[in-house]
Amino acid sequence: MELLKQQVSSVAGRRLMEIYETLFQHFGPQHWWPGETPFEIVVGAILTQNTAWKNVEKAINNLKKANLLTPQALYALPYTYLTQLIRPAGFFNVKAKRLKHFLHFLFEEYKGDLEKMFADDTDSLRKKLLEVPGIGPETADSILLYAGNKPSFVVDAYTRRILFRHNLIPEEADYEEVRNFFMDHLPEDVQLFNEYHALLIALGKNYCRPKPLCENCPLKGI
Repeated sequence: MELLKQQVSSVAGRRLMEIYETLFQHFGPQHWWPGETPFEIVVGAILTQNTAWKNVEKAINNLKKANLLTPQALYALPYTYLTQLIRPAGFFNVKAKRLKHFLHFLFEEYKGDLEKMFADDTDSLRKKLLEVPGIGPETADSILLYAGNKPSFVVDAYTRRILFRHNLIPEEADYEEVRNFFMDHLPEDVQLFNEYHALLIALGKNYCRPKPLCENCPLKGI
């Protein structure tokens, strides 16, 4: 951590590191993203859109029990059968299409080889992922960071809310502006980005809610 702090030169970067250290001391390591394989993490990133993680886990467990949690198996799986297996994740018709779109991309561009995909340049791969129907910036960055171990900061509603309330971004800042704020002011370190995003989620769920619990917030006073 000290080495990373030495790489931060801007006022905004030092502020971000102060927030990170405070949250880490309060919550501890978050062990995020849950998943046994990179492909499982990719599937989870697509399925978790607009649903609770517990529902995603049920869908992923269905795929595991059927021995289908591989790119080859899901690519060959009939669409209607896929919708049945991922039904617990909600919006299963839409999400089955998104999974199929991603798999089509993976096989067309990289012959179904996830390692080959992640060997691509981060910026280039991000642009390609954003062209896949149903994959937006948050999902693309989750795939890059958590499945590919690439330094691409993930932004969500918690992140925007927390940074706005701490006067670090304007309320109207869009996804790319918030992401660039982290990318521009922090060292491009996979572990730092991984843990930081997870800690912001913990803060958002427990304290920085729509109706905030500021009195006991670990960031109070800093």
